[in-house]
Amino acid sequence: MAEINEAELMDALRECYDPEIPVNIVDLGLVYGLDINNEAGNVDVSMTLTAMGCPMAGEVMSEVEMRVLQVENVKSCKVELTFDPPWSPDRMTEDAKWELGMM
Repeated sequence: MAEINEAELMDALRECYDPEIPVNIVDLGLVYGLDINNEAGNVDVSMTLTAMGCPMAGEVMSEVEMRVLQVENVKSCKVELTFDPPWSPDRMTEDAKWELGMM
């Protein structure tokens, strides 16, 4: 069975950016979880957005799916958008806060 490397998935997700904030979605804390099924080659991504009514939600979700599908051994990807718990700046990494001048 071919394994999907979680670190490679996270690196791929770091290539996805919020369209209004110049920081990747991982460092922004928008990725809530990954569910990897190595047998089927499936990856489910649970994520949120910085704002519930984001008009770019579809584009962000499409980019996440595209990037995940580029990772070795991934055959399918499903992106689930959730707002529970709601996103807050507390979820951001120190690097993201520094990049945005919040430190």
